[in-house]
Amino acid sequence: MQNLILASSSPRRKELLETLRLTFAISSSDVDESFNPELSPEEVVMELADRKAQAVFKNNKNAFVIGSDTIVVADNRILGKPADEAEAISMLQTLSGKQHEVFTGVSIVSPTNSTRFFEKTEVWFWELTDEEIRAYVKSGEPLDKAGAYGIQQLGSMLVKKINGDYFAVVGLPVSRTIRELKKAGYQLPY
Repeated sequence: MQNLILASSSPRRKELLETLRLTFAISSSDVDESFNPELSPEEVVMELADRKAQAVFKNNKNAFVIGSDTIVVADNRILGKPADEAEAISMLQTLSGKQHEVFTGVSIVSPTNSTRFFEKTEVWFWELTDEEIRAYVKSGEPLDKAGAYGIQQLGSMLVKKINGDYFAVVGLPVSRTIRELKKAGYQLPY
């Protein structure tokens, strides 16, 4: 039996991987998530995903380890997780009525090889009123999410349309991830 480990404590990534009916363990990595501001968004998410996967793989040399990271980019600025409600409000005001990009990077590390990739999805928000923004922030949902929203929950009300992989916006591009796992030699149970 091959060991599969998700190097993330994100409940959303866990749920997405569970949809694939895979047996896996969770081992979150406590890595430094700072990055060189000169890197492109693609490079940032792949670098952070790889740091997470490598940190967990270090203690699990016989496993396939999946690391992932998601960022939101608006007006050429990377929006991570907001530090507090005020920053969440500011981020949502920035996104209101505009298009932005969500980048999710994935790193798969195994005993024989490693690979990393990213998916980019364009997201358009409705024009939001201050009242809508404050109510959403008061729900508490935005505080642990890149760009201060979660597309799969209450934040779905903010999204007008997307172009790209919905699951990448949630936090893990499942279709591409499963294909890359197979390429890396992971045997699917079906």
